Amino acid sequence: MTETIKVVATNKKARFEYFLLETFEAGLALQGSEIKSIRAGRMSINEAYVEVDGRNAWLVEAHIAPYEQASRFNHDPKRPRRLLLHKKEIRELWNAVRQKGVTVIPTRVYLKRGRAKLEIAIAKGKKLYDKREAIARRDAEREREREMRIR
Repeated sequence: MTETIKVVATNKKARFEYFLLETFEAGLALQGSEIKSIRAGRMSINEAYVEVDGRNAWLVEAHIAPYEQASRFNHDPKRPRRLLLHKKEIRELWNAVRQKGVTVIPTRVYLKRGRAKLEIAIAKGKKLYDKREAIARRDAEREREREMRIR
């Protein structure tokens, strides 16, 4: 039995800006109008980050567009949303965040069995020379592909 996963939003800059050390799957505690907007694909996690306070993890600065049909029962687009994780996972994130230069970032949001899931990663920021190296590697790969097509 294969599980169908519909990717709703991705953080494309995450792999360029950070070294991703470890990933986790977290559920999202949402309001009714929020899940409807997510199913419609109206979510952005580009500026989002995860705050861990030792007991809970929160998704902060993620934008979920208001759902038009919800009228006055609509949600605040930028409100902090609680992440549903096991205590052991929260403890692991909390210990990682206390290290210098390490943060937790969302990498993608997807729907799995009708529920919104968030893939988060423990990440360490890249230095400028690491980014330049990645760009050079990508350019070299592109050149190699061009040469193969010409031949």
